[in-house]
Amino acid sequence: MSARPSLVSCQIEDGIAHVRLIRPDKLNALTLDTLDQLVSTARRLRRDKRLRAVVLSGEGDAFCAGLDFATVMQDPKGVVRGFMPRPWRGTNTFQEACWAWRRLPVPVIAAVHGHCLGGGLQIALAADFRIATPDSTWSVLEGKWGIIPDMTGVRSLAELVGIDTAKRLTMTAEMFSGKEAADLGLVTQLDADPVAAALGFAHQLAQKSPDQLAATKRIFNRTWHASPRATFARERWEQAFLLVARNTKATQKAVVSRTAPVFGPRQR
Repeated sequence: MSARPSLVSCQIEDGIAHVRLIRPDKLNALTLDTLDQLVSTARRLRRDKRLRAVVLSGEGDAFCAGLDFATVMQDPKGVVRGFMPRPWRGTNTFQEACWAWRRLPVPVIAAVHGHCLGGGLQIALAADFRIATPDSTWSVLEGKWGIIPDMTGVRSLAELVGIDTAKRLTMTAEMFSGKEAADLGLVTQLDADPVAAALGFAHQLAQKSPDQLAATKRIFNRTWHASPRATFARERWEQAFLLVARNTKATQKAVVSRTAPVFGPRQR
């Protein structure tokens, strides 16, 4: 049996992982193998305590043009397997290819250019931040095919835009630009070179305590729709750990001495 082609690359330098979709001849359209490789890449990165941030991007002319239906539907058994949820995770493979980036205890930045459609949009929305070119093309494209976003996009849209906007984008499958996406609140920052901007932001974040970054991501992700009581309890839990964490002490020492902090591995 021949080895599966590599559709996702991952290079780590100075604690920053640059994860790329590498199917440029198909505008990085998603196959079942791509989804599996995204999940396995994220899972591997999650175990790396020295990881500081992740940048997601696509090679060639697009970030991701969405699901490659023609290729995916050639493997109906694989589609069924991919659609079945894992009870211990609460996601299936299609969903985990996006949600796995939420599970990472480090900031994840999507650098978007060209097409960002359907499943590609849902991957981008699963990142903590999105930097895009003003002329990139976005769409909740599933509506064009008579279906709904089912790769965690419903949850992500609910966090970023009002319910009427989420319904409109999903019902109409309208195309909109990166500039319009920023106006809607889907894009964090516009930049002509989103990869360079994302890497620059990642290095900026890497100057902060990795434990503080992980705690910030956890508390917002886990309490965004929680009650005030649950949020306050989570605040106390996270802060109690940070008050005694080695990297917190390294931060405080650097502030007092006006030097660059020297951090150890993330503790959680």
